Amino acid sequence: MKMHLQTQRLITNGLLDSDHPFILELLNTKGWLEFIGDRKVHTEDEAKAYIQKIKKTENLDYWVVRTQAQNQAIGVVSYLKRTYLEHYDLGFAFLPAYMGQGYAYEASKAVLDEIQAQFPVPIQACLLPHNMPSIKLLDRLGFVFEKNIEVEGAPMLVYVKA
Repeated sequence: MKMHLQTQRLITNGLLDSDHPFILELLNTKGWLEFIGDRKVHTEDEAKAYIQKIKKTENLDYWVVRTQAQNQAIGVVSYLKRTYLEHYDLGFAFLPAYMGQGYAYEASKAVLDEIQAQFPVPIQACLLPHNMPSIKLLDRLGFVFEKNIEVEGAPMLVYVKA
């Protein structure tokens, strides 16, 4: 999958070993901890190990979203085949300082357009029922609610984009 994409304000590319300070910050934000979960990444070494784990994971594409102006890492978009979903899952997470400015929509739309150009298949997104910012973003991206499921005892919503 093409990892380098460019939009009006953003550049996306693959996860680099040097992204460990950004990953350490992102994985410890309130939003990540509440909506994605604690990955137990609390040191630079743990962030480096997490990056290596991501890079070695099969059926996972992971874009780091950066501002064009400062080349500042501000978020991630992922495309992952989860065992409990029929289709690949689109995920996204952004640093709090960059939320509410349209960056998540801009980056996610670029990734979706790239995926759908290469693979015209449905894409799913799985999230907690109280994750209203992500639900609003999925609606804006053209996803529709598909079903409720349970993952490791937690209720989840599944959205799909055909």
